[in-house]
Amino acid sequence: MLDNYNLTMLTDYYEITMANGYYQSSVRDSEAVFDMFFRNVPDGGGFAIMAGVEQVIEYLKNLKFTDEDIEYLRSKNTFSEDFLEYLRNFKFTCDVWTVPEGKPIFPYEPIVTVKGPLIQAQFVETFILLTINHQSLIATKANRIVRSAQGRPIMEFGTRRAQGSSAAIYGARAAYIGGCAGTACAIADRDYGVAAMGTMAHSWVQTFDTEYDAFKAYAEIYPDNAVLLIDTYNVLKSGLPNAIRVFKELKPKKMGVRIDSGDIAYLTKKTRKILDENGLQDCSIVISNSLDEYLIRDVLLEGAQIDSFGVGERLITSKSEPVFGGVYKLAAIEKNGELIPKMKISENVEKITNPGLKHVYRLFDNETGKALADVITLEGEDRPESDGYEIFDEHAVWKKKRLKNFHAEDLMVQIFDKGKCVYESPSLNDIQNYCRDQIDTLWSETLRFENPQTYYVDLSKRLWTVKYDILNKYEG
Repeated sequence: MLDNYNLTMLTDYYEITMANGYYQSSVRDSEAVFDMFFRNVPDGGGFAIMAGVEQVIEYLKNLKFTDEDIEYLRSKNTFSEDFLEYLRNFKFTCDVWTVPEGKPIFPYEPIVTVKGPLIQAQFVETFILLTINHQSLIATKANRIVRSAQGRPIMEFGTRRAQGSSAAIYGARAAYIGGCAGTACAIADRDYGVAAMGTMAHSWVQTFDTEYDAFKAYAEIYPDNAVLLIDTYNVLKSGLPNAIRVFKELKPKKMGVRIDSGDIAYLTKKTRKILDENGLQDCSIVISNSLDEYLIRDVLLEGAQIDSFGVGERLITSKSEPVFGGVYKLAAIEKNGELIPKMKISENVEKITNPGLKHVYRLFDNETGKALADVITLEGEDRPESDGYEIFDEHAVWKKKRLKNFHAEDLMVQIFDKGKCVYESPSLNDIQNYCRDQIDTLWSETLRFENPQTYYVDLSKRLWTVKYDILNKYEG
């Protein structure tokens, strides 16, 4: 999709006014470091899931200002001709690191880092944020829903409820990363291989003279996957008896019934009992209708008999918390050939940032394989060693813990080296499998839907010292 449409100008206008200002000032040729991070996990969860990196890569590969772009900017009577000529010959030359798609991520740690010429590193902010924010939000929500289903497949059914075409397509992609089995979005199957799934609408049933005629016609056309929607009129008095009649007459290879309304727990228990009494133990029961992780969890606790779920609007829009909230902040600026750490200081403690070009490690217990903590260090520091590494809470430094018998893994991978892409995106199926495996490294306490255990993301002593020296300098 990005190959067919130039998205370079998909940016906040102030990115361009700042770029023009940088170009005409003394910092024009400076190098800079920017970090993307987020402050809160959606829905009060214990972790989020990284997604959207492949689209960021395609965007950065195709950054180019067209003649049409230049003429538009010239018409604003705001930008110098020298700057417009710079844009005409624009070439992306930054280094970029990201957390791989599918990996669990936590607040305040860098998940994207861009280092390079100030104008370039600043300009790409908008697209990086909108892409990672959206797909990480949907992948995170999808995974909550998938986990609530306890191994039963979740189908993403939200295409018509998404906020626009891109949200539907990339939302389906992100939902698959989060663990969904498939999507209602056909173009997501064509472009990304997310299996397209679906049965029929109520209009199909209403089109025929009788419900039985509608079911019979569908089963004759699709004998390999005859899933019939049985709640158009009355589930137990009409839909289910007609479906059973068709199944017994035609004996399709795969059969199922779908219920899209009513009391899910009650109807599915009754439906399962009646199907079994008619020798249709192989007939599956599919449920849809404004589902989320809490409703799914609750009906299963009530004994609902469900084989799979179709989840629409509350997944594709992350209705319960529709904003991921990632931000993109300056972390360092070059001066006289040296990168000077920079940070945002605020009376709101949660808005204070971490300075410098950083490295992030995830520490894993060697016995259990579980993740113990993430540690943010300054570039050039030694990798945390397992012979007794001390972590501490930066806001309550007396809270310390000494870790032993662990190994440290890099959290981020480099995707661009001086503007050249050096990373090959895995297949979407591999990303989904990677996501599942990585979530298995988290403790069950972190996986809780409500009041999860806070996962440690700590600063190295050196980074903590640099940060608080800057705070003290400006406080003074």
